[in-house]
Amino acid sequence: MFLLIEAGLCVLALVLAFTVPNLGSRWFEAIERSFGKLAKRRGLSVLVVGLTALALRAALLPILPIPQPGIQDEFCYLLLSDTFAHGRLTNPTHPMWVHFESPFILWHPTYTAKYWPAQGLIMALGQVGTGQPFWGVWLSVGLMCAAITWMLQAWVGEGWALLGGFLTIIRFGTFNYWANSYWGGAVAATGGALVLGALPRIKQDRRVRDALLMGLGFAILGNSRPYEGLFFGMPVAVAMLLWLWRMKRADLIQALKRVMVPLLTVLALTLVAMGYYFWRTTGSPWSPPYFVYERTFNPVPYFPWLRVRKMPTALSPELRLYFQHFENTAYNSTETAEGLVKNLLVKFVLVWAFYLGPVLTLPLVLLPTVMPVGYSWKDISSSTRFLVTVGGAVILANLLLIGYEPHYSAPTTCVIVALVVIAMRRLRSLQRQGQRTGNFVVRAVPSACLILLALRVVTGHAATFAQSHGSGKSVPTWCWQSPSNPVRTAVFESIRKYFKGQLVIVHYNLDDYATGYEWVYNGADIDSQKVIWAHDMGPAENEELIRYYKDRRVWLLYADDQPPKLVPYSEAADREANARTNLSKPNPVSGR
Repeated sequence: MFLLIEAGLCVLALVLAFTVPNLGSRWFEAIERSFGKLAKRRGLSVLVVGLTALALRAALLPILPIPQPGIQDEFCYLLLSDTFAHGRLTNPTHPMWVHFESPFILWHPTYTAKYWPAQGLIMALGQVGTGQPFWGVWLSVGLMCAAITWMLQAWVGEGWALLGGFLTIIRFGTFNYWANSYWGGAVAATGGALVLGALPRIKQDRRVRDALLMGLGFAILGNSRPYEGLFFGMPVAVAMLLWLWRMKRADLIQALKRVMVPLLTVLALTLVAMGYYFWRTTGSPWSPPYFVYERTFNPVPYFPWLRVRKMPTALSPELRLYFQHFENTAYNSTETAEGLVKNLLVKFVLVWAFYLGPVLTLPLVLLPTVMPVGYSWKDISSSTRFLVTVGGAVILANLLLIGYEPHYSAPTTCVIVALVVIAMRRLRSLQRQGQRTGNFVVRAVPSACLILLALRVVTGHAATFAQSHGSGKSVPTWCWQSPSNPVRTAVFESIRKYFKGQLVIVHYNLDDYATGYEWVYNGADIDSQKVIWAHDMGPAENEELIRYYKDRRVWLLYADDQPPKLVPYSEAADREANARTNLSKPNPVSGR
């Protein structure tokens, strides 16, 4: 719905631009003067953008409360957060781990999630400070908006950087899933902004501070989106080497001391820290948990030119179904030329819908109208060409993969915002019959974003409810939120009030297993949890788990019932015994 409204606002903006281009000029000029004064104070501008992002998201809590996880990836990042918040890098393997096995969780040689640690670290910061990892997500959004503003100041000028910062707040810091789930996105976007923000500053001033910030940016990318970070970093590395190559000897020595030594020191320390983390989690400094998990469990490759491996025999039924029905389906769709083309087109649509949408596409589409005849790639400024190269490298990396989610492209967020702002800056010169048509279009872009934000606030409750109960197949736009599992939260809240510890054994109808949603996830210290979640493995295996947790009250959850049904396990066992006696219906408990 919001895509259509957004498109309608773009049409309206064009109509007004060519009919009444001076509409609201006095009001816009007053706002621009105020913003211009703030923009001149560069440090304050960065701070204001960051704090505004934090304040706005906090103000939206009445209609966007602290999110409840639903997607499997979210539970994995919550496990990392809980682990780090307990002061550990990983956890020992639980003796009953076969009852807790779920997608993306590694149990051997240690108990951890397969994902890279940066998102878990920022969430752990929120968990330690407030007891709630969401506030780490909240902080990451504010840091992202501030970092992108700082980056833009070096590429497009202070005034346009402030505009880009506020556009970032609206489009990436309010209603989208980066700010309202535990998937991540803002952390990697911050890393990309730090790298690109430092690059022109290093070339101009050769300050140690900027070299350290670039190193920090690369460290964040390496621990959040290392695959995309590699493609992101290659053009930057080439640019740095060419910059050094063209220097005279005296300048080169200074640049090596003030830039390369601190930069390489940060990178070396990052590699050592990563190796130590890998060693603690997998037993080898060369084996990240991500790769160990993929080698152990996932037979489906991430690239279409690789072949599917033999399914591991030790997989649980749920994991087997996940890889067969979810991962393998995506892989099979790329086996034909038609499927591969469709896969690429879908990725382009997802990138466009999430990062641009109709409103931010408008200045890019109109840009050719202010270009002279015969304008070519060589006529574009070197800085803009470089941004296009970096963004194109990351998008290429995403296109090579079989699957795609918008946060995969997060490192290039600052690049996309910069290119939109550059197009807006150029578009201001567009005139028609002596009227400043382009100026109105440029002003219409942030105005439309504010109107859309207001509409989303008004429809907040209804839209959030629909999303939490939807299929999750809608196109992710700037205000899309990942589906949650509120029923799991309701079950948790209904039984955690008991004084005694609780054990919930989850039963699935494997013929209808929802491979994108899993109930069985636990924290870092499983035995200390008030509520423990486990799989239904049949009467004999369940009894083994129940004996281990002999002091807990045990429940059986029928996850596929509508709505899911929670009953005391003893009642379910009686029902099973009656079923075996009467032979009138299949066993509802075992499922395996």
